[in-house]
Amino acid sequence: MSTLDPVAVFRTEAAECLEAIEAGLLDLTHQLDNKDLVDAVFRGLHTLKGSGAMFGFEALAAFTHHCETAFDRVRKGEVAATSELVAAVLAAQDHMRALVDQPDADHGDTGHKLLAQLQAAVGGKQAAAAAAPAAVPTTAAGREAPAKKKNSWRIRFSLPANSMANGTNPLGLLDELRDLGECSVRANTSAIPPLDELAPTELHISWDVTLTSEQDRSAIDDVFIFVLDDMELSVEEISGTAAATAAPVEEKAAPAPVVATSAAAVPEFRPVEAVPAKREAPAAVSQAKAAENVRVPAERLDELMDRVGELVIAQSRLSQLASASTDIALRSVSEEIERLSGELRDTMMVLRMVPVATLFSRFRRLVHDLARETGKVIELVTEGESTEVDKTVIERLADPLVHLVRNSIDHGLETPADRLASGKTEAGTVTLSARQAGGEVIISIKDDGRGINRERVRAKAESSGLIQPGQPLSDSELLQLIFAPGFSTAAAITNLSGRGVGMDVVKKTVEALRGAIDIVSVPGQGSEVSLRIPLTLAIIDGLLVRVGSGRYVIPLSAVEECLELSLEEDLRSRGRSFISLRDSLVPFLRLRDLFRTGTKPDVHQKVVVISTGTERVGLVVDQIIGDHQTVIKSMSKLHNNVATFSGATILGDGSVALILDVGHLVAAGQQQEAQLRVAG
Repeated sequence: MSTLDPVAVFRTEAAECLEAIEAGLLDLTHQLDNKDLVDAVFRGLHTLKGSGAMFGFEALAAFTHHCETAFDRVRKGEVAATSELVAAVLAAQDHMRALVDQPDADHGDTGHKLLAQLQAAVGGKQAAAAAAPAAVPTTAAGREAPAKKKNSWRIRFSLPANSMANGTNPLGLLDELRDLGECSVRANTSAIPPLDELAPTELHISWDVTLTSEQDRSAIDDVFIFVLDDMELSVEEISGTAAATAAPVEEKAAPAPVVATSAAAVPEFRPVEAVPAKREAPAAVSQAKAAENVRVPAERLDELMDRVGELVIAQSRLSQLASASTDIALRSVSEEIERLSGELRDTMMVLRMVPVATLFSRFRRLVHDLARETGKVIELVTEGESTEVDKTVIERLADPLVHLVRNSIDHGLETPADRLASGKTEAGTVTLSARQAGGEVIISIKDDGRGINRERVRAKAESSGLIQPGQPLSDSELLQLIFAPGFSTAAAITNLSGRGVGMDVVKKTVEALRGAIDIVSVPGQGSEVSLRIPLTLAIIDGLLVRVGSGRYVIPLSAVEECLELSLEEDLRSRGRSFISLRDSLVPFLRLRDLFRTGTKPDVHQKVVVISTGTERVGLVVDQIIGDHQTVIKSMSKLHNNVATFSGATILGDGSVALILDVGHLVAAGQQQEAQLRVAG
């Protein structure tokens, strides 16, 4: 049994912590006076600093400490939260991520530059705070106004015996207490067992600390915030000479000044409630919820998916053997295994599904940075974040969506002045939405900008040789030209776009996912790009058909209906390849001719009507065999350029069936229809 690497676990948790910090900072951008958001960001920074120090990431802890200090000042009202401060901490957060991933790498003077930027963001307030003492009014006797009152605290705490093995360093906690003010510490060693019973990895020491500081009780709680649920902690406020009395005997306190004896000068002792390890019910509830989740490496899920795929193939072979047998018991077992493998497949598919919220959340930071870079006012709206997609699809869609969002902001949205001049609001809107439609998920990127200039697209395509001058094109075909390699209508190359690479990457990635792209653009109102992607890339329900002597699989999610095509109708349709389907003409492709099987058609051919979006095409096959659980296997490098097929699968008898690429076939059918209409 493998043991998880503690450092790897820390990196995973640090990544989640950084994501939470980034989300809090982006929310704070729109609500700079929201104290809850300030507290949330501070807690995240404090947690990251403390856990980093415990696991030996000293550079991370030291760097994060400065950001934590800045937000601590915001939390206390000493500094106002500003967009400059948020931007500085966002930039610093990227450096924290680098320190987590590569703690031993040479990061140059990046940290110093970021800290200088952070200092500048709060410098005005700091300068004012530094200048304030000089402007303090004096009394008639020439004395300054009294300084901020110092409080004395007695802190007693002990940690669990296994805390050091779990990465908690008590010396770090004591150092943080010393940073708060004058501190005296006494270690209680009475609980240490005899040497022959002592385990070197266990902690048996508790501490008694007397602290004199200008900080309040919340600052002490913040020191222990990361380990509060598992420790014993008692905090008592003391005043007067009680502080000296409570000080550890090993430390000698400074003599107290002589004051006049009065009733008011009698030392006052005010106990503050002890803080138990689990004093709040919500903490226990959240801990219980966390225990319900188990971290599993993605590689193990992929391996399990492969095993389930092999099981489905074996079950298909068993079903084929059982159908050819007269043994009733064998058929019964085969049906039971088929049911169980189907349930296991469905469960496995659910395990691989993740909500698109994990994908959409990445773009909040991107939009924030692009708004500052371009000077545009941009609002990001997300819809359908709970829609679930296979994790592999999510991973491969990240880069295409980055290109589309950058393109919408750079080419689509106007500057604030241009928007106001055209009667629009100053802020442009980019909407990311997701919805499920059958076996597909549709992810759309929509903006309310200027729209696509079709004249510029056509002129650029003609000058680049993509189309002939004056060549007739439908609106959809014209808009699809923006995905051609090297195509760009930008007048100049910028950091955002202009090289004509991004949209080409989008098209290649979507096609590799067996998806399709739809574009709608209205001049002056904006554009919408929709990506139609299969829900999963592992196992699908397919329709097994025969064309000639070969067998092929059509994804069942794309099948609308099946019709019979008699020999007479087939002969009558020669030359036009259309069938009438409820008062509409649907083009169809003869797969036997497309695949050049060299066989004669069956007497009773079938037409399988497939669709992507609003486009429909019929596929003429010789026989419909039935539904088939299809385990998708990728094509070899030799067949990567064969666009008609998106993959292959292994049938129950061990033979291979190719999986048809629905998007490519629909496009081919629509192209054939357009050519026939032009011809007359």
